[in-house]
Amino acid sequence: MALLPPVSSPPSSSSIIPTSSFKFFLNPRSLPSPSPSPSFRWNFHRRRCKLASFRCSSWSFSEKHHNANPAKSDDVTELPLFPLPLVLFPGAIIPLQIFEFRYRIMMHTLLQTDLRFGVIYSDDVSGSAADVGCVGEVVKHERLVDDRFFLICKGQERFRVTNLVRTKPYLVAEVTWLEDRPLEEENLDSLANEVEALMKEVIRLSNRLNGKPEKEVQDLRRNQFPTSFSFFVGSTFEGAPREQQALLELEDTAARLKRERETLRNTLNYLTAASAVKDVFPSS
Repeated sequence: MALLPPVSSPPSSSSIIPTSSFKFFLNPRSLPSPSPSPSFRWNFHRRRCKLASFRCSSWSFSEKHHNANPAKSDDVTELPLFPLPLVLFPGAIIPLQIFEFRYRIMMHTLLQTDLRFGVIYSDDVSGSAADVGCVGEVVKHERLVDDRFFLICKGQERFRVTNLVRTKPYLVAEVTWLEDRPLEEENLDSLANEVEALMKEVIRLSNRLNGKPEKEVQDLRRNQFPTSFSFFVGSTFEGAPREQQALLELEDTAARLKRERETLRNTLNYLTAASAVKDVFPSS
């Protein structure tokens, strides 16, 4: 159950910057549609980086989410929170435009401290917010004459919200850090290589379906360790934020890679079927 209650009206969705040249998008209309269609249908293509501009509505909290005298431990940290209709992963890069008054106040505070805040996913349909998020660190910022801010942020460590400190002028919560549990019995490198191979094949077929050259895909893993690579893979599943949130919350690298492998296999099966349809009916 999410610790944070629903917003009165959910934030509006917008576009975000890709973490790399490749990005998955949940866009079934962009591909031929064999029947029956799978649960996940992705369009894998390139696009230009666009600035994310989100409006976050007022939040209402019940008293049960506040603890006047919480028991603190050494690993509990207070963190300002920014609810957005996206999931930020460690290592991912996103641009943001800060224009709401409360978040402009937050930015003025961050500029005097460590430039770190928590990004939590807010469902733009139900308005519910997750209690596991990712720290966004401001790596570049520009302050405009009207006091808006343009930010480039990079995902850092994950956290879990344990207690709300205050809700005005912006959310501040106590959080504990989240790390993957080490599992030595799993061959993580082999699993990561398998996921990378599936990604390359998905890219190849997606390019073919979109009329792009089927050139060989270069190294996607780029010597990343399995855990950081699993976060990179999850960040490419744009268009399915609930699935991304589930991946973010997993505390097991092997489980995350296996779930991503299953999603990629389903995607590959769909693209293979779509490619066969296109071969038979080229004009469809």
